[in-house]
Amino acid sequence: MADPSSYRPSPGQIPDSPGVYKFRDEHRRVIYVGKAKNLRQRVANYFQDLAHLHPRTRTMVTTAASVEWTVVSTEVEALQLEYTWIKEFDPRFNVKYRDDKSYPYLAVTLNEEFPRVQVMRGAKKKGVRYFGPYGHAWAIRETVDLMLRVFPVRTCSAGVFKNAARTGRPCLLGYIDKCSAPCVGRVTPEEHRELAEDFCDFMAGRTGTYIRRLEKDMMQAAEEMEYERAARLRDDAGALKRAMEKSAVVLADATDADLIAVAEDELEAALQIFHVRGGRVRGQRGWVTDKVEAVDTAGLVEHALQQLYGEERGDAVPKEVLVPALPEDTAAVSQWLAERRGAQVSLRIPQRGDKKDLMATVQRNAQQALGLHKTKRASDLTTRSRALEEIAEALGLDAAPLRIECYDISHLQGDDVVASMVVFEDGLARKSEYRRFQIKGFEGQDDVRSMHEVIGRRFKRYLQEKERTGEWEQTPPVSGEAPHPGQLPPPPGPGQEGVQAPAPTRAPSLRDTPQGAQAPTQGAPLPTGDTDPGDTDLRESDGREDDGRPKRFAYPPQLVVVDGGQPQVAAARRALDELGIDDIAVCGLAKRLEEVWLPDDDDPVVLPRSSEGLYLLQRVRDEAHRFAITYQRSKRAKRIRSSPLDDVAGLGETRKQALIKHFGSVKKLRRATIEEICQVPGIGRRTAESVAAALAAAAPAAPAVNTATGEIMEEDDGGTP
Repeated sequence: MADPSSYRPSPGQIPDSPGVYKFRDEHRRVIYVGKAKNLRQRVANYFQDLAHLHPRTRTMVTTAASVEWTVVSTEVEALQLEYTWIKEFDPRFNVKYRDDKSYPYLAVTLNEEFPRVQVMRGAKKKGVRYFGPYGHAWAIRETVDLMLRVFPVRTCSAGVFKNAARTGRPCLLGYIDKCSAPCVGRVTPEEHRELAEDFCDFMAGRTGTYIRRLEKDMMQAAEEMEYERAARLRDDAGALKRAMEKSAVVLADATDADLIAVAEDELEAALQIFHVRGGRVRGQRGWVTDKVEAVDTAGLVEHALQQLYGEERGDAVPKEVLVPALPEDTAAVSQWLAERRGAQVSLRIPQRGDKKDLMATVQRNAQQALGLHKTKRASDLTTRSRALEEIAEALGLDAAPLRIECYDISHLQGDDVVASMVVFEDGLARKSEYRRFQIKGFEGQDDVRSMHEVIGRRFKRYLQEKERTGEWEQTPPVSGEAPHPGQLPPPPGPGQEGVQAPAPTRAPSLRDTPQGAQAPTQGAPLPTGDTDPGDTDLRESDGREDDGRPKRFAYPPQLVVVDGGQPQVAAARRALDELGIDDIAVCGLAKRLEEVWLPDDDDPVVLPRSSEGLYLLQRVRDEAHRFAITYQRSKRAKRIRSSPLDDVAGLGETRKQALIKHFGSVKKLRRATIEEICQVPGIGRRTAESVAAALAAAAPAAPAVNTATGEIMEEDDGGTP
């Protein structure tokens, strides 16, 4: 690891002009290329205190051994030179998008004497007109088959063309009028090229002219009583309309635009591009990249524009480019795009209307592409095995952690504090084992204390299971003595266990049970604690054993991961120590820098950013966060919708609405006497007494105050319960 101060240039050496700079390693390989409006300011930023640098930037400057730069005249030249060098040197610390598939294009080889229409993949060739990309090759062939009725352009290979010219007989398409047969001289090279250019014009979006011309010729043929020709023209117009219908109109102003959307997390980013021509989506493609440099959304967009249009000229660069975030130097990028198109290009963020709606669709595609990429990566057995091995090696474990549990705390400014527990077995999510908790040991916001409570409650249940199955023999302590290490603590009180997620009712198999775990056996049921029947996201199954008893925390993990840094890790370790559990590893993953913290270590474990182990830990942490925040939001929504009438036993929704309708509000209902409440249809005296008692117990202690005006507010007379 190099010391950046060893190759730091003096400030006077670096010019304050626009330019491009390169970092090289000790073997003179280029590892990073960047551009700057002011080279002196930008390059100097890399040589500040390492503690203030982003972890990825820190890795780059400590890998490099030298820096050099090239001065250019304008920022546009810097943009172009940066793209050229990235393409030439392929630096390891620059973001490089890679296609998630090889997209097919509809290509017209205008560089040949007799242009050919075909499906093409791979690098673009000079003199060939491309349309697309398409999602599937069959979509191109269907479109071409419809259009060959009107534009009978050659589609055969060079070998078939030469053979037909030698024998003087066209292929089948020539006999059924789907090819003008230039191979046998039915049309001249000039006439065939004109057909190919008309084909290109139609595909480029200039469709109305041809359809109107066909319909005009059809009417004229009908007037002249050439009905066969009129029928043929009618069918030709229908074929073109069907070809147009394959791409629906998405922009009413028939504009040409490319829409770019980005979905990203800490490690990866997915890019989706919709190519709209003539108001219709003519192509779509997507890229996925590793975030190997410290880059935000605007930086990802700028890299995408460079890769997307770096080799394009003319109409291949559309009039409008719509993006989710503007590059840092929008003016220079816009000028660069305009130079490549040869005309003005609008680079902007859509704010309203159809374009904003379409951008939302592109964004959803980007999110799905990123999720699919992660799913494919996670489903690979070899990759998962390598990830578990890397985690074991980094954390000093004796074996790969086949079962990982991750915990996260969620709240809203100290209210509705909840926690989640997610389980990954063999590197895959085991959703039937998920659990969720309500924090009841104290009030307020304290993530460290909440983590200690949750870990303690979860593993108390685990020890109870071991005791029930005979794996744990409890030794009563002498009166006045503290429990021996490893001794089972007293059973928790009501509300001290985790809410149980649904689990399959089948018996666990050997594959389901991690090494060293004992499958649950018969025994007395334990309290279910925080179970909330109203939570629907955990009720995919009944969550019970075959005999109807609740599922329990029967399986121990090999690794406990907490969302947070050193304080949360220390709290989790302390909770396990208090229970006498010393055979379960604990670590924390801090989101800001993706650092792994271990108990009693002052410095974090920094996994390589390309590490599959880090990727797996991040997925586990993100899933725990998602599960916790979903539960917290559901609890908050329930609390907001709650009413004092909810606590009245036997009072259903229909009779609650009848009470509110009769009295007009909860305030007026609270003032009513029992006899007045009994006058409501369906409300008996016992129910009326229960309603009055519930409302009296829930009476507000003080009037509500409008925090904006300071006005004392009366309870809404027209509200709902």
